[in-house]
Amino acid sequence: MQSFDELLKQIENDKISWIALQFTDLLGHLRQSLVQVKILSPDTLERGAIRFDGSSVDGFAKIEESDLILNPDFKTYALIPWRNGVARLICDVYLQDHRLTRDPRYVAQKADHYLAEQGLRSFASAELEFFVFDKVRVNVDSWRQSFEIYSSEGYSSRRAPFNRLKDGYYVPYPKDKYEDLMMEIGEVLSRNFGIEVEVVHHEVAAFSQHEVNFRGGNIEFLGDAIQTTKLSIKALTHRRGVVATFMPKPVYGDNGSGMHVHLSIWRGNENIFYDPNEGYACLSQVARYFIGGLIEHGRALSAIVSPTVNSYKRLVPGYEAPVYLVWSKSNRSAAIRIPMNGKPNAKSTRVEYRPPDPSANPYLAIAAIVMAGLDGIKRKIDPGPPINENVYKMPSEKRRSLGIKELPRTLDEALDELESDNEWLKPVFSQDVIDTYIELKRAESLKISSHPSPIEIYNYIDI
Repeated sequence: MQSFDELLKQIENDKISWIALQFTDLLGHLRQSLVQVKILSPDTLERGAIRFDGSSVDGFAKIEESDLILNPDFKTYALIPWRNGVARLICDVYLQDHRLTRDPRYVAQKADHYLAEQGLRSFASAELEFFVFDKVRVNVDSWRQSFEIYSSEGYSSRRAPFNRLKDGYYVPYPKDKYEDLMMEIGEVLSRNFGIEVEVVHHEVAAFSQHEVNFRGGNIEFLGDAIQTTKLSIKALTHRRGVVATFMPKPVYGDNGSGMHVHLSIWRGNENIFYDPNEGYACLSQVARYFIGGLIEHGRALSAIVSPTVNSYKRLVPGYEAPVYLVWSKSNRSAAIRIPMNGKPNAKSTRVEYRPPDPSANPYLAIAAIVMAGLDGIKRKIDPGPPINENVYKMPSEKRRSLGIKELPRTLDEALDELESDNEWLKPVFSQDVIDTYIELKRAESLKISSHPSPIEIYNYIDI
């Protein structure tokens, strides 16, 4: 759908009264403004009648330049199934007559354009993991810091059948109590939003952890798809009286939620990551250089793909989350994995980057991963040999001798890395975007780290 006339005709056919104009702020939160259909016209769109206060949105605008404009992308039109008579349009954000540089969707579009200028395109997809809890209670008063998570699936419910720690992978109903919900999510995404869901399944964690996989596309498409998927999951679970969370590590002692990103780079119909003459996973030299870029910039990249204080509670040994910047085929202790689904071929050969989690702003995260890899190709960065053993169990002396780098252990450490290593982002990330992002995340880290936690009281009250 490209023209305004076509949009109006579709709106009339669908009997739509309201349009949800959606956009994403710099930290990755989806926001929206509901407008009546009758105010939409080519004239109002051209005059920027759909305005909002950008100074009230994380990272968007200063108070002296706060009037921002939403420009709907007609191709993103879709019916919202949990609201009768309502459709959505994802919007680009403008400052007067030009794009807002801090609009994360603009960063993703620039990354796609940067590839296109070189005759390339990316094909990216993501495995989106999340938890579904029956109920969550939280207290963050000055004198009371506590939370309680209730899950009828976990062993804490004391009602059989239940899942034991790290024993939820691929369990069926009745251990997977939300099997029907997962299928509903898949159907809604496919039918209403054109997101081709391929697989939904229960993940490893006992407390109702699930994963949804869908067919990917370019960077802009994947950002849109992830935001739409997260919104749909939150809305559909809420309607059932339960809570979905994309928090990376909500439960101690069990696996956290990741967002593994799968990537290949194409020139026309040629997957340039595939080389049938290469012995190791048929991975081309170009793909190896791409991996070299991910390793070279992995510590700085962490600030964008693992962007919360909680992210680094997931990135610890023992829970299938990556800690070491190494690469390998099929090895899940490696940060960069080459999936092996049968014999390597030109269609399926790709790189899987495992550190990201679903708290990341997907537009920024996917764009940054691609830019790190492209810098590796540009500079012909050698990733070193693949590591085919369990790095978690490797003696520290051997890791040091191999020069294996670790991911940062905290958000502040990752932000330090991004401050000193960001030139590779510059073709698509403006310095203003980088500086504003770091400033917001520093403030977030300080706020959260300043609060005492229950485990600190437990360990230190009698010190």
